[in-house]
Formats: sequence, structure tokens, C-alpha cells
Amino acid sequence: MDLNKLEKQQNICFVLPTYNEEGTIESTIEQIKAEEKKQNTYKFSILVVDDNSTDQTQAIVRKVIDSSENIYLITGQKKGLGDAYKRGFLFALDTLEAVVVFQMDSDGQHDASLVPEFLKEIKAGKDVVIGSRFIAGGSTPDFSLFRLLISRVGNLLVRYVGGVVNIKDCTSGYRAIKSSFLRDLDFSYLSIRGYSFQSSLICGLAWRGAVISEIPIIFKSREAGDSKLSFRDQIEFLLNIPRLGFRNIEDFVKYSLVGFSGVVINLGTYAFLTRYYNFSEAIAPLLSIEAALISNFLLNNFWTFGSRSNQSRVRVKFFKFHLVSGLGALINYLVFLLLFFVLEVHDIFANLIGIAFAAVVNYLINSNWTWKDNK
Repeated sequence: MDLNKLEKQQNICFVLPTYNEEGTIESTIEQIKAEEKKQNTYKFSILVVDDNSTDQTQAIVRKVIDSSENIYLITGQKKGLGDAYKRGFLFALDTLEAVVVFQMDSDGQHDASLVPEFLKEIKAGKDVVIGSRFIAGGSTPDFSLFRLLISRVGNLLVRYVGGVVNIKDCTSGYRAIKSSFLRDLDFSYLSIRGYSFQSSLICGLAWRGAVISEIPIIFKSREAGDSKLSFRDQIEFLLNIPRLGFRNIEDFVKYSLVGFSGVVINLGTYAFLTRYYNFSEAIAPLLSIEAALISNFLLNNFWTFGSRSNQSRVRVKFFKFHLVSGLGALINYLVFLLLFFVLEVHDIFANLIGIAFAAVVNYLINSNWTWKDNK
């Protein structure tokens, strides 16, 4: 069998979500088609997923379809970037039978000339390739300082809460993904509709064992039109961060039970030291807190996360656990101050909210950093 001929039959689909992109959609399609002509390995298909644009986007795409092959258009209500990508992925997999699916913006911010670099990584055995703004060689020259800060902080949260610390750019919209991994995804779990879909998708792929690499891209300003990133999208992104860490409710229940036992040990140790050994009320809390931390660490290490594959040494995990606990205590305190002094919430209720908030943060970081499952 001629393997080269077999490869030529393989289809790569570029999924381009659009909403009012009349100024750039045709040039984006042309740039992708130009890259197809430079290689003879794959057949390129371009799928425009339009959210019922109010400008001439659909008319332009239909005109291109009439004069070109392998250009497709599907339409639907405007529900957000994530919803558009889900519709596009299903069409690319089921109708076009793509072996690789590209995510790509249609506003000129993603350089189509980098497509060969993505495919080189795919041929080398990678399952997902990300066009990264935050590795060596990548940049965001037109970002304001504020937007760069927001993007960096957002990526940091996704990396550590979602357990994908080795990925530098979790929110990039320029990616190549092997279809076998997309077919394995539970799209109902990726229920978000907006831009937070990007971070949920990359975490979902990583959790399923996808081999992921990054190549540098220069992310410039859009060539025409207006940004579609809304305030609602930003709120959804923040609300989705904790959800990334709750992949296993059983572990969270165990972690919560361990935390409750730590409270009992803390209070019991304090009472024992002050009532039976006359320890100072200034010293006893330090010892009782540490006793609770040691107990919590041992129970979490051998019970809550005992089945996870983690090669870190016990002393390293113990140190990480203490750092996270310290962060949790700080978060507890800051939330209490905000609720009690600024929002005038009752002090007991404010403290309970602070404790609950810190407990969730503790679990998310410990689950995805201290006891990260290397599988």
C-alpha cells in the first residue's frame, strides 16, 4: 500500500467561529488555502461556524463556497464561543471525518503560515499542539499592561487549579487537536458557552492523557471588527475556575472529612496542652495547629489521595501542603475582613464563609499540585 497516498486522503478541518467578521473572513480562508497548496500530505477543509452574523459574513462565505472546494458553513443562534466550537467539532468529526481539527480565529490574529509547524508536531506524535503566547518566542505586542496581567493571572489559575501546570498558555484559541481525543470528550461536561470553553477543553484533553506541546506565536491585534470578549465572558471564566478542579467528588468528600478531623485534633490538642500541662494560651495554638496539619497531611497522603500516581517525595508534599495551608489561612482572613468590615456581615457568618472559601481553595491546589496525579 502506498502510505503517501493514504496520507493524502486524510482530512484536516479548520473550525472558524464567526460573528460579524465580514472584514477578515475571506482573507483568513485564503491564507489557510494558501498553506494547503504548499504541502501534499493532507486535504484541508474549512468550516465556518457563524452565529447568525448581522453583517455580510455569511454572504461572503457563501460566495467563497461557490468558487472553492471544501469550504463549509453552518449557522446557529449566538450562544457564545464555546457553543460554536462544540457544534463545529461535531460537524468536523461526524460529517467531514477529520483526523485533525484546528481551532483558529477568523479575525487575522492567528498567523496561518504557522500551520506547518503545528502539523510537524502532530506528525512527531503530539496529540494537541497549542499556539502559545507565553513561551519563549511567543508574545502579545499589542496587549495593554492590564490585559496582559489579566491574561497571565487567568492562565496561572487554570494551570494550578486545573492540574495542567506544564502548559503555559491554557486560553490560546490557536490549536491543533487529533480527532481521536475530541471523540473521547464528554461535551456535556464542557457546558460553558463562552471563552472559558478554551481552558475547560485543554484541561479535559490533558486529563485524558493527551500529549500536549506548545509552539510560539505572536498574537497581534485583530485586523478588523470588534472584540467579542464581554464582561459576562470574564465572569464566566472566573466562575469556571473552581469547576476545573472538581473532577472527583469522592476525593473532595474525603478531603472535607479529613479537614473536619483536623478541627477536632486542633481543639483537642489545645485543650490538652492548656488544661493538663499548663501551656501558655499564646504557645498552645501554634502546637495544636501544627498537630492538626500533620494529621491532615498523613490522612490525605495515605487515604484521600493514596491511589494517585505521584512521584514526589513525602517531605516535598509535606512542604507544599504547609504552603497551601498558609495560603488558605490568609484567604480565610482576607475574606473575613472583606465581609465583616466592608460588607458588614455578622462576624461568625463571615468567618464561616471565609473558612469555606479557604477550604475549597486548599482542596483545589492540593489536589492539582501537592498530590497531582501524574497519570
